[in-house]
This record gives sequence, structure tokens and C-alpha cells, in this order.
Amino acid sequence: MKTKFQHLFDEKKRVKILVVGDLILDEYIWGSVSRISPEAPVPILESKSENLALGGAANVANNLVALGCDVYLVGGVGKDEKGDKLLELIGNRNIHTDGIFRFVHRPTTSKIRVIAHNQQVLRIDKEDNRPILPETEKKIINYINETVPQMDGVICSDYNKGILTEKVTHTIMHRAKNVKKHVVVDPKGTDFSKYKGCTVITPNQLEVERVAPIKIATQEDLDRAAEYLISLAKAESILVTRGKEGMILYRKKKKPVDIPTVAREVFDVTGAGDTVISVFGMSLFSGFTFEEAARLSNMAAGIVVGKIGTAVVTLNELNQFLQEDMLRTSPTILEVEEAKKIVSLAKNIGKKVVFTNGCYDLIHGGHIEFLQKSRRMGDILILGLNSDDSVRAIKGPNRPIKNQQERANILSALQDVDYIVIFNEQTPENLIRELRPDILVKGDDYKIDQVVGREIVESYGGKVALVPIVKGLSTTNTLDQILQHHKS
Repeated sequence: MKTKFQHLFDEKKRVKILVVGDLILDEYIWGSVSRISPEAPVPILESKSENLALGGAANVANNLVALGCDVYLVGGVGKDEKGDKLLELIGNRNIHTDGIFRFVHRPTTSKIRVIAHNQQVLRIDKEDNRPILPETEKKIINYINETVPQMDGVICSDYNKGILTEKVTHTIMHRAKNVKKHVVVDPKGTDFSKYKGCTVITPNQLEVERVAPIKIATQEDLDRAAEYLISLAKAESILVTRGKEGMILYRKKKKPVDIPTVAREVFDVTGAGDTVISVFGMSLFSGFTFEEAARLSNMAAGIVVGKIGTAVVTLNELNQFLQEDMLRTSPTILEVEEAKKIVSLAKNIGKKVVFTNGCYDLIHGGHIEFLQKSRRMGDILILGLNSDDSVRAIKGPNRPIKNQQERANILSALQDVDYIVIFNEQTPENLIRELRPDILVKGDDYKIDQVVGREIVESYGGKVALVPIVKGLSTTNTLDQILQHHKS
């Protein structure tokens, strides 16, 4: 998946996506609350600033543009001031607007969110859900028929505001099938049969519970409900988003894939569903598998909920998250070539790599304190561990007490040690030359000019640091004390 993702940066041809759905103007009022109204038991907001953002299908289009896609947007806005503002915002994002038509009989849909101290305290919706006029519906259908063949895929963003009528939806599915294009649907309402023929539907769990005639109390109930909806929509797959529980990908005659959430901090879930369908659709249309697309969209959701307001995720943010994910999920004990890749990934995302080395036979408190201090000097600590042969050559035939695998396993359990590389030479010079750490650390029982690898590290601009050690603590002293105690 990571190799495919890199191709998104390399491709000269941008992914062309048709987005059809309800366009919404998101309005934000930012302020603070310090008192309660004397007129009613409600907070008084002291307004500080206001801003406008793209919402609904327009936010899906905005997400896709941020991901480097060429987006054609289909929908409608009112012939009013808010419609003018929404069209201006859309145009500023270089989204194609030929498929956006003006309503005469209804206003532009808008959502006003009041934010105090970075928390949403109120939302006001202004909308008219009457069906669109037949003449508007016909214009939309004609545009879809003309445009779908030139697209890499279609996303339907249904907010149940009237754009995705039965006729419009049928046209999308029929035209896409004829030209073999994927259609991904973010559904609304209680009738998923209108999406019949789509590739994937992406409801949240609450929407699944509303639509499926199955009371969901267990995982097995959710599995059966998902199977029901796949059959109802004649879809290839269903991606059920579950908030803090992550998401589950279902496919015909395949085991469900449970994908845990990767969100670190959640500030605002506004627009997270738009981000999910945007990244999922882009990935699927770019040749990713269903599972790869789902995992990428899950990562994107984890990023966007850490932002305030209707936000987007960029390719660079996803790329950084992927690289950090590789760092998090890589095994601790590595071969040299694996460690080189980890160092490269870490440096690519601005992390500082610290290196130290030693035998670490019979680990004691002095070792722990030294490793803690070393780790605090950077973001990642790599420990070069002398192999058994190396220890014998340095310490004598009766060492090590613990073999290299035992020593590595114990060290890997320490939270301050990120990675371990076992080396056979008596000194780590070759390993340092291969890894090129930012900082080389040794104990202050050495002098700077005695540190093996100093010249290598300093030659490319790295630093050498000496860390105070705990006096009197060493493996040799520990062994001497054990022998002395045994003799007595």
C-alpha cells in the first residue's frame, strides 16, 4: 500500500472524480463564553470572528482537491447571497462548476456553527428539502451522462437535501456501469435501494441500524445487517464507520475486516464522513484494493478529527501519517538494512535519531537511567547491541551471561529503546557509518575524542554527546558482588 501511495505523488495525470450531491455553506461564529444570560438560562457568546467553509458535497470536493484530484462538482444552490458566496468559495478551490445549477424556488442550504473555547455549542440549520424541479433534475441528468465517461470514478454525497433523486441516482449507476466506473456512495435516509448498482456504500453504524430490519446488539447482528444492505443495494462492498470504534469493511463472501481507529486526539468530528469517502474514493479509483482504500480513509479520519471545524486532509499529511505508522508498527529488533529504512523514514518526517551501543549483559539501574537520558536527546533511540561473539572478544570467554537474543528481548521491553540492531564487530563503527544517526551518545566515563564513531558522525554534521552515568554500577561489579556473596 505504501508503494502505491507514493505513486500518487509521482503521477502526472491527476485523478478525475465526479462528485454529485447536496451543496452546503458552512458558517462559523467563533467566540468565548464567560457568563449566563439574565433573560434565559443560556450562555452568552462574545463573538470574536466569523468564517465560511465548504460543506456537504462541496466539502467532499474540497477534500479531493486537497488530495490533488481534478474535481467536477454537481449540485445546486439558491439564487441568493449565500449561493453567491458558496459558488465563490468553490471557484476559489479550482473545482469545476459547470454542473452546479441555481435554484429559483429554494434557498442555499447552510449550517451555522457557534464555537466557544474550541467546542461547538450550537448549530443552526437553514434548509428547504422540497424536491428539485423537473427542469433542474433534467439538467443534472444531462450533465452526468456527458461527464461520467471522462471520469476515473464517481462519488455520491447524499445529505438528503433533494439533489440525489431516484432518477438522478439511477442515471449515475446506469451510466457508470456502462463505462465501467466505480461509484462510491455516502448514503442518507432510510431507503438504500435507490443506490442499487453502486460499488460501495459508506454508512455509519447508526444509519445501518435505521435502515436494516435487524436490531443490532452484537457484532454478529451488525454483520448480518451489513450483508442485508449489500444485497439491498447490490453493492460490492459496504464500509461501516463506527466513530471511536473505527470502521468495518464488508465484501461479498469475504470475512469482515475490522479497522481500529487511529485518532490521537478528537477535537471536532465535523466533516469526518466527507473525509472518509473522499480518501476512500480517490484510493479506489487510483487502483488501491478495497481494504487498502479503507485503511487509508481511516488514517485520514484520524487526522481530520484532530482539527477544528470543517477541515481537509492533504497528501502530505497522509504521507507523514503513513511513515509514522511504519515507525510505530515496525518490530523492535532489526537487521541493518531494516534499520536504515527506519532512519530514512524518521528523518523524512523531521525526527531526530539518537544512537548508542553496548553489551548490556545483566541489565541494571545504571543502564536504565543512561537509556532514559539518551532517549530524551531526540525522537528515536537506536541501540547497537554487541553480539555474543563480540562480547566474548571484548569481555572474555565467560561472557556474556545472557545470550544476545535474551539481551535483545529484555531491552526491547524498555519504553525508551525504540530499535535494536545486533552487530558482530568489536566496535560499532560500521553500523554507525550505515545508519548515520543525528546524535551519537556515550557515557561520561569516556572523553569525546575516545568515542568510537565520533569522526564519522561529525563528518556529516551530526553531534556526539556524553551522558552522566551512575557511578559504581556496572555488570562487572554486579558479577563480582554475586561471586563475593556466594563465597561468603
